[in-house]
Amino acid sequence: MQHLSRKQVLIVANRTASTPRLLDEVRRRSRTEPTEFTLLIPDVNDRKAADWTVDSAVPLLTRAAGAPVDHLVGGPDPFRAIEQAVHDRHFDEIIISTLPKQKSRWLRRDLIRQVEGLGLPVTAIVPRVKSIRDTIEDSDDVTRALNMGP
Repeated sequence: MQHLSRKQVLIVANRTASTPRLLDEVRRRSRTEPTEFTLLIPDVNDRKAADWTVDSAVPLLTRAAGAPVDHLVGGPDPFRAIEQAVHDRHFDEIIISTLPKQKSRWLRRDLIRQVEGLGLPVTAIVPRVKSIRDTIEDSDDVTRALNMGP
């Protein structure tokens, strides 16, 4: 159920849907103003892969948002999936969470610039390449998030 007084934010993520940087951004935004989030998992060729992302990410995003997070699964073309979601539903803003620059097909395809053409504010969350220490710290953060109650 959508409330008109709540900001509607579309989160576009696949393999980065449960990363600490994205969870922190969702937590920060939900504390700043009433916000409803919908996770769109584009670039999906295999339904099982999308189910895994939904099963692992939605509970963490829900906990970070302090409210249920809806989800959508898009097809193999990420821009078309985002365009369809924006056409079908009302969103005030889009957050795109990608892999680091060196690994991201979305960045190589200039997805962020394309999505900006849809006329909504776009925030990109692009992690830096991690050191071993960053990876261990992020792993610890996810473990703590999983162990925390709602």
